[in-house]
Order: sequence, then structure tokens, then C-alpha cells
Amino acid sequence: MRAAWLLLPLLAGPALAGAFSDASRPMQLTTAVGLWSGWLAGLVATLVPRTVTLTVVRTLAPAAVVAVAVAAVRADDVAVGWVVVGLVAVLVAAGLAFFPVTGQLFVDGSSYGDEARYPLRVPAPLLMGPVPLAWVAVVGGGVAGPLLLAAKEWVFGGLVLVVGVAAAYWGARALHVLSRRWVVLVPAGLVLHDQLALAEPILLRRQDVRSLEPAPVDTGALDLTRGALGLALELALVSPVDLSTVAERPGAPTETTEATALLFTPTQPGALLTAYRTRATAKPRR
Repeated sequence: MRAAWLLLPLLAGPALAGAFSDASRPMQLTTAVGLWSGWLAGLVATLVPRTVTLTVVRTLAPAAVVAVAVAAVRADDVAVGWVVVGLVAVLVAAGLAFFPVTGQLFVDGSSYGDEARYPLRVPAPLLMGPVPLAWVAVVGGGVAGPLLLAAKEWVFGGLVLVVGVAAAYWGARALHVLSRRWVVLVPAGLVLHDQLALAEPILLRRQDVRSLEPAPVDTGALDLTRGALGLALELALVSPVDLSTVAERPGAPTETTEATALLFTPTQPGALLTAYRTRATAKPRR
């Protein structure tokens, strides 16, 4: 992913440059500063794997695809070959940014000491509207105002700039919540950290866990997946635990639920199971 992002100016640059060759000088400068700033921010983010930079990468990568797609429509004076190369380059970079392995490496980059973090899948209902809306707020809110000002739409551009900054801030906070959902393997057991399902993280000690396996179809476990697609894992407990769960309906109060088994959906269920079993059979340190 780092290599793909590093090569974007060479591979996608001709298509982007050709798309604005007939624009006004202020528009060319504004666009160039925006594109180079976005590319530099993305490059730095790939070099510093953290939960914050995961949000940055997964926001900028789709934005690069949209930018080159717009350039492909506008670039009349650019060879078709460069347009195709640019589209392939940004699609590869975006695809690698959303690989489960990429998410795990970035999330685990924020871990402390002897722990390992495994991200959870995004609930499918959020992918159908709220997540794209938040992304549009971040990207659109960040670029619309400067472009309007570059076009000398001073009043409207200034208004859009103010509203856009507020929208981008809201959207960035919403998207970052998705990067901060994970299962943490710790020496004592595991921690479920999911702001969309749990009011607060919960530690489940290894001696309190009966089993951790792929969930059967007819499971009666408490569903914390929030409709996420993919293989769900069932965590069976020795005795019931009380959980403060977040209601799925926005604005509803949290609920205290007693459960003897939990369902959650990591992005890499096989890797999580292997790591958990390895830790369970490892000899304690002296």
C-alpha cells in the first residue's frame, strides 16, 4: 500500500494535470495544493500505522479514486492510456487500504505492551448510508469551499467553507469511531471494545471463557455484531455476565443485559482464533 500510494503522482498525475489544464490559474493552484496535500497526508499516514492514520488512509484512498474518475471525464487532451493507468493506480491503492490485514496492522499499531488488537467489521446497515454520508461530509466539506473561493464566489464560497469545516469535523469523528472497534487479546484474557454495541469495554478473563469458536447457525448468544457481514465468533462464558449494551435505535438509553454467550464479527476471525488459542496454551511468564 505504501508503494502504491508513493507512485500515485507518477501514475495518476498526468490525468489529474490534464483535467485542469484549461482552468483558471487560481483554480489550478488550489487544486494542485489540495491534491499534493492529500497525497502527502496519505503518505505520512501509511508510514505511521495507528488508529487515527487508518481513518486518514481510508478517507483519502476513496477520495483519490473520485478525483481521478472526475479527471477521466474532464481530461480531453490526455491520452487514454494515462487515464487508464491513473484509474488502476488509485483503485489498487484504495483496495489495499481496505484489506483486513491493513486494518489489523494499523489498529495493532496503537496497542500497548503485551496485547494484540483485532478490528471488528463495520455493521452492514451503516455501509448502506451513514458511512458514505460521513465520508462525503469529510471530503466534500474540505474541498467545496476552497474551490468556490478559487472560482471567485466569495460570499457563497465563504459560507460553504464555514459549513464545510463543521461538516468535515462531524464526519471525521463519525468515521473514526469505526477505526476504534476491536477485540484485544491481553494476558488476562480478552477485551471487547465496541462503542456501537457496548456502553463501555468489557474484560473477559480466560478462566471465565468456556470456548471461542465460529458461531453455529442456531446460536442463542447475545448478538453484538450489529448486522456486520462475515463469519461471527461465539464467545461462550462459564457463568452469566452483565453488559451495558447500546440500543440499536439512535437516542435510546443503554440497557443492562445478562448473557452467557456473545457474538462479534472480527475482520480476521481465523487469525484471532489462532492467536487466542496460542496464548491460551502458552506457558505463563515468570
